[in-house]
Amino acid sequence: MTATATDAQGASVTLEAPSAGPPRGVPEPTPSEPGRRVGVRRAGPTLGIGIVGLWLSVIVLLPLAALTARSFDDGWSGYWDAVTAPTALASLRVTILVAVVVAVVNAVMGTLIAWVLVRDDFPGKGVVNALIDLPFALPTIVASIVLLSLYGPNSPIGIHLNATRPGLVVALAFVTLPFVVRSVQPVLIELDREVEEAATSLGASNWVTFRRVVLPTLAPAVIGGTGLAFARAIGEYGSVVLIGGNIPRETQVASQYIQQQVETDSPVDAAAVSITLLAVAFVTLAVLRWYAGRAQRREQEAQ
Repeated sequence: MTATATDAQGASVTLEAPSAGPPRGVPEPTPSEPGRRVGVRRAGPTLGIGIVGLWLSVIVLLPLAALTARSFDDGWSGYWDAVTAPTALASLRVTILVAVVVAVVNAVMGTLIAWVLVRDDFPGKGVVNALIDLPFALPTIVASIVLLSLYGPNSPIGIHLNATRPGLVVALAFVTLPFVVRSVQPVLIELDREVEEAATSLGASNWVTFRRVVLPTLAPAVIGGTGLAFARAIGEYGSVVLIGGNIPRETQVASQYIQQQVETDSPVDAAAVSITLLAVAFVTLAVLRWYAGRAQRREQEAQ
């Protein structure tokens, strides 16, 4: 800033005011790069990764490592003998067979229920939608008691499923139904209805429209929910403990066999069967992840 003044002799003198700047001793701030925030420094990702890794190690990795080590206390031969014992094989066979049936049933019924909740309006829709999540909140042993009172020896409706494989299917279908419904429901909500209307206007029937337009979009969600239901079913215990009957080689599932081995002081055999169930669940989830990634890449390529 400049100013004009007159000295004692009447001459005009130009005065220049000092420029505004930081006080003496304070360094001048450097200009920040475009798009870069100046202020609080953001912590690096190392801390977050460390916390997540520590938590997963304590909650997941260390228990699984201990269980795996325990299952091989007697060596590979001991593990193999424990898994291939006739009663163990029978319990694994029953578990996987019933879980497959439950997964298929829930794939159909869960998709149908999700469709009705999204596309149809009826009295009590909010109540039905809330009941879908009931198996998540209800203790599974309570579900077993309810099913036993309804389908047990003193069934008020004359249907006796106690100590039968259909009873196992009903119990496991109850606790795994929300996985399919809640996986399919958001996809149906976001589905573009105009594509269906265009297919219908071109002469396609309802079944053709569903099979050619809707089902390909729903398939990843249906398969994902079905896989999660299967993984939950093979490890379920509470809902089948009463209605299943725990009959060896008939209705005894793997979780009940594991408990039996623990009670008879055979922890190595129990750990071996547990690791086998864990391997089945891990393979199932790995296949789901691979399929989901493949479907996502295919969708991105289509766009």
